[in-house]
Amino acid sequence: MTKPLHIVILAAGEGTRMKSALPKVLHTLGGRPMLMHLLDTAAALQPAAMHVVVGNGAEQVRAACSERPVNWVLQAERRGTGHAVMQAMPHVPDGASVLILLGDHPLIPLQDLQQMLGDRSAALAVLTMTPDHPTGYGRVIRDHDDEIMAVVEERDATPEQLKFREVNTGIIMADATKLRGWLDGLGCDNAKKEYYLTDIFSLAHAERTRILGVLAPDARDLQGANDRRQLAELEGRYRSRRAGELMDAGVQIIDPERIDIRGSVITGTDVRIDVNVVLEGDNRLGDGVAVGPGCVLKDCDLAAGTTVHAHSVLEGVSTTGVCDIGPFARLRPGTVLAAGCRIGNFVEAKNARLGEGSKASHLTYLGDSVIGRHVNIGAGTITCNYDGVNKHRTVIEDNVFVGSNTALVAPLTLHRGATIGAGSTLSKDAAADALTVSRARQATIKGWKRPQKNRDMK
Repeated sequence: MTKPLHIVILAAGEGTRMKSALPKVLHTLGGRPMLMHLLDTAAALQPAAMHVVVGNGAEQVRAACSERPVNWVLQAERRGTGHAVMQAMPHVPDGASVLILLGDHPLIPLQDLQQMLGDRSAALAVLTMTPDHPTGYGRVIRDHDDEIMAVVEERDATPEQLKFREVNTGIIMADATKLRGWLDGLGCDNAKKEYYLTDIFSLAHAERTRILGVLAPDARDLQGANDRRQLAELEGRYRSRRAGELMDAGVQIIDPERIDIRGSVITGTDVRIDVNVVLEGDNRLGDGVAVGPGCVLKDCDLAAGTTVHAHSVLEGVSTTGVCDIGPFARLRPGTVLAAGCRIGNFVEAKNARLGEGSKASHLTYLGDSVIGRHVNIGAGTITCNYDGVNKHRTVIEDNVFVGSNTALVAPLTLHRGATIGAGSTLSKDAAADALTVSRARQATIKGWKRPQKNRDMK
C-alpha cells in the first residue's frame, strides 16, 4: 500500500537580502508570488495534505494564498530549517511520506519530484544537483562506496569539502516516523546556532540508513532566489520556459527573450507575437492573431484574424471576428468588437460594444457605449459618460456618422443614419437620417487688432 504523502513547504524566511518589507516568498515571478508557483506544482502531486510553515509576514502570506487548501503552520521563533520542520510534524501522521520543499524555489520541475517519489520505500532521499557555481549551497558528502553520508552547509564546510560540486537542493523526502527521531537528535552546534535540517543525513548514516540521492538533470530549474539578482535570473528562466511552451504549440515568437507570459495563454494556429509583448491573466488568441511589438494584453479573447498593432494596451477585450486595433490603442474592460471593427491610434474604449464594420480611427474616447454597425467615429470625439457621480450610456445606432471634435453628453442616443456635424456638443438625442449640428456661429471681426506688448513697461 502506498504511503500517504504530506508536503511541508518552508516559507518563513525574512529574505533580508531582498532588501524589501515584502515577505520573501511573495516576491513575484511571472507576475505571481513565488509561493503560488510552488503550491501549483505541489498540488499536482495530489498529496494528502500540504503544510506551509510561515514566520515573517505570516498574515500577508496567508492572505496572498488564501484560496489554497493548505494547513498554515506558524514558526514564531525562527531557529533554522530543522526547527521549521519540527513545527509541521505534529500535523503529519506516522506511516506517511514527508516531502520537504523550499518556498523560494518556485521552478522545481514536477517530473523531478515525481522521480523522487517513485520509490517511497526509501526512509530518506534527497534531490541533488551539480550547478556550474555551487557557491552558497550545502555540499553532499559521499563515502568510498558512493553512499551519501552527510550534507555540510557551506559556512561549516572544510576547504576540501568546498571542492565538491554535488550540492543539496533542499528538497528532501523522508519516512515520517524516522524523520521525527532524527529531528529529535538535532543540535545547534554550528556557525549560526541553528537547527539545520541537513544534519539528519549524518544521523541517518550513523544508523546505517541508506540515503537515496536523486540527481536532477538540470540545475538551472532548482535555483533559489535569495536576492534581486537571483530573482531576475529565475524570471529569465521562467520566461524562456513559457516561450518554449508557446513555440511548441506552433506560435511564432520573434524573440523568445523578449516576451513575458504572466498567466495562461490558449492559442490557435499561426499566431504571431512580436518583441516586448506582455501577456497577463488569461488570454485566448485565435487562428492567425498577430500582436505587434510593445503590446500588453490582459484577460483578452481575440478572434481569428485580429491584428493588434504596436504599443497597444488591451484589458478584458473581446473580438468576435477579424478586427484591426492600434497602434497606441487603449482598450479597457468590457470592450467588445465585432467583425470588421477598426480601432486606431490614441483611441480609448471602456465598457463599449462596437458593431460590425464600425470604426474609430484616432484620438477618441468611447465609454459606456453601445455602438451599432458601420458607424464612423471622427477624430477627437468623446462620450461624456460621467457626471461626477454616476455613469451614463451613449447609444449610437447603425450607419451613424459622427464628425470630428464632437462631444456626446450621455445619456444620449444617436438614431439610425444620423450625421453629426464636426465640432458639435450634443446633450439631446439626434434624429434618424438627418444632420444634427450644435456649434457657435462663425464670425469675422473686421478691424480687430491683436494686442501688442507695451514696450514702456518694465
